[in-house]
Amino acid sequence: MPTTAHTASTGAGPGTAQARSALLHLRHLLDLLDQGAPAEQFAPPAAPAHGPHLDEADAAVVAEATRVALRIRRTLGQHRRREAELAALFDTAGDLARLRDPDAVLKAIVHRAKLLLGTDVTYLSLNDDEAGDTYMRVTDGSVSAAFQQVRLGMGEGLGGLVAETARPYSTGDYRDDQRFRHTATIDGAVAEEGLRAILGVPLRLGTRVIGVLYAADRTARAFTPDEVALLSSLADHAAIAIDSARLLDETRSALVDLGEASRTIEAHSDAMRRAEDAHDRLTDLVLRGAGITEVATAIGTVLQGGTLIHDADGTELARAGTDSGRPSARAVASSRAGGRAVPADGTWVCAVLAGPELLGSIALTGRPDLGDADRRLFERAGVVTALLLLQRRSVAETEDRVRGELLGDLLTGAADPASLPARARRVGVDLDHPHAVFVLHSAAAPRQRLLAAAARIAHVRKGLAGLHHDDVILVFPAEHPGPAAASLAGELGLALAGPVTVGAAGPVGGPGAFPDAHAEALRCRTALRALGREGSGAAADDLGFLGVLLGDQTDLGGYVRRTLGPLLDYDAKRGTELVHTLRTYFDEGTSPSRAAEALHVHVNTVVQRLERTGRLLGRDWTRPERALELQLALRVLRVQRPDDSGPPAP
Repeated sequence: MPTTAHTASTGAGPGTAQARSALLHLRHLLDLLDQGAPAEQFAPPAAPAHGPHLDEADAAVVAEATRVALRIRRTLGQHRRREAELAALFDTAGDLARLRDPDAVLKAIVHRAKLLLGTDVTYLSLNDDEAGDTYMRVTDGSVSAAFQQVRLGMGEGLGGLVAETARPYSTGDYRDDQRFRHTATIDGAVAEEGLRAILGVPLRLGTRVIGVLYAADRTARAFTPDEVALLSSLADHAAIAIDSARLLDETRSALVDLGEASRTIEAHSDAMRRAEDAHDRLTDLVLRGAGITEVATAIGTVLQGGTLIHDADGTELARAGTDSGRPSARAVASSRAGGRAVPADGTWVCAVLAGPELLGSIALTGRPDLGDADRRLFERAGVVTALLLLQRRSVAETEDRVRGELLGDLLTGAADPASLPARARRVGVDLDHPHAVFVLHSAAAPRQRLLAAAARIAHVRKGLAGLHHDDVILVFPAEHPGPAAASLAGELGLALAGPVTVGAAGPVGGPGAFPDAHAEALRCRTALRALGREGSGAAADDLGFLGVLLGDQTDLGGYVRRTLGPLLDYDAKRGTELVHTLRTYFDEGTSPSRAAEALHVHVNTVVQRLERTGRLLGRDWTRPERALELQLALRVLRVQRPDDSGPPAP
């Protein structure tokens, strides 16, 4: 007895010790996340030699917490890597903008490329238009003299193919890759340097390729799309910096050799300085975390015009000082193909690119006479905008991943319902409000475009959007899903220029009800398509008796009330028999005379009652589809109230 009393008083029973042990494990995981520990340290600790072991439930909690901690660690690692890459790219842009000497620019480019990609060797070749080849100009990390002096004919090797086609190429192991035209000179230089994996991207000025920027490793491996995009973005900066340095060098030579052209050269230098200052100003805006609207305003101020910025899908991101509409797709395609800003109906359009990838477009209005210097400045603004859009995309991808996981857990019911409201609040979604579930379908637009449009609506309405079992799902606060679905179908159809079908269900009162609501919305969407109602939106209540069949909870009373309510209320208030007359009218094959005989009244009385029925139900009550609804409701009412099938007692 004393021992038991002592245990109860101290609270040191086995259950308490196990709980403390579980809490210590969870605290250990948080400490590991805070310290940035390697993944192998996240393995669940071994059971202690002395003391209580975790019971099965606590062990499962610790195991699940470990998996979540590892997932958070991976997400944080990816985010830190993206931020580090973008910060390094921004630093590179600023450094290159300040350099003036061509050799210093070239050395800075290859050195920055080596730092950004972390490869063994980086190098840069420039095209020789007279000789018709490309030659090694600068290397970083190279140890072979033969490699540092190699020349590649157009189309020869990886670099010659990049220079000839103006497209990036990569290889995991160059010596065994038969896609490239191997020569003894090139293969010998590559072998002497010991290179295996090589990535090359073009240095382009407009449609002209001036050289190739490379990153290479001495071990075989594959280059990721992110690495290709990163090196391509650096190459875009590098080409502009090389061109700027070349122009400045030519300007200095012209000042020495051509005194009579001093005023022209001075004006050109001023324009270049203005362009560089503007580029530095825009880059500084991005580095300080400015938004897309601030960048658009700054571009318009520098170039003294109005500015419009759109994404790759043509969605407007920002505007400043202009009422003009979206630039034509043809103008954007022309700028993308040529790599230069192009005029279109008094507006200048510049495609925003990250290597070959189209990120969006900038339109400049009010400057139909844009000179070469301002045109180059406008193109620089496109490069800075590309950096900003890449940064926004990186952040958006992280947020979308978190939102997508939350939406998947809501729809499948696999996660703990108690944890979902807190997770939702972290992304700006309040599950305490009634939410509706919408399942979308469009045969006219690609699924990714539909998903992007749904994501924009989710952002505005504080909801969630994502893919679930190949369907685009949208969830946002709505107390009346049917009207919301109809409005949503119209809004999406207008945005995608094609019909969008929307099935809806809800409102949902808690996380546990989302799976059933999703299933009902999916059935409703399927029914709409089967009925030939593509491009419309509805909930089960909007589909009449078909909605009753589709619904998880068959509300027959509600169906009768929605269909016959005006007649039931009229009979109850006035003691009439409109419902009985309507039932008899249908039973007698919609013949007023036979209905009058069955009711033992004059045919005019039947006609008058039917006219009153039409005023209460609407003029379309005799249409076949409406008549079918009424007959079904009357049959349900007869089953529900078998003793109320005749006229009211006198």
